[in-house]
Amino acid sequence: MNFQLRLDAESVEHAFPSAPLTVEPQTAVCEVFLLLKDSHAGHVIVGQAGEIQGIFTERDALKLMAEGADLQIPVAEVMSRDPVTMRVDDTVGRAITSMAQGGYRRLPVVDETATLRGVLKSSGILHYLVQHFPAVIYNLPPQPHHKTQEREGA
Repeated sequence: MNFQLRLDAESVEHAFPSAPLTVEPQTAVCEVFLLLKDSHAGHVIVGQAGEIQGIFTERDALKLMAEGADLQIPVAEVMSRDPVTMRVDDTVGRAITSMAQGGYRRLPVVDETATLRGVLKSSGILHYLVQHFPAVIYNLPPQPHHKTQEREGA
């Protein structure tokens, strides 16, 4: 089977979207930090009642800490507004293109009414690819481009 056809045919639901972790816009950044730590997550979706207003990621957190910002401010003041989203019926190929072009590692997935349904992560895409190419992935040496330091043999 041609892999390209699968990328353009299978929806993002096949790429293992995760359940969304959400907070309300008025939540303090320090509370979001605790939620991220406790959930072992790298992002939260900011919004109310399934509506996406923004996304807050570990990149945003690092930027705030580097600036020494007040962590008592609402997350809505520092989130990335209007994030790029995928619809549940968008293809995996379109998601990969959006991630590559925008430099995103996470894309919220919405239904036809723009209600949040999940989050597509780069790790989900990787898992999807591994399922399609297990022989290639599992047969790679631990260091694929290893060069010997010394000559071997007699």
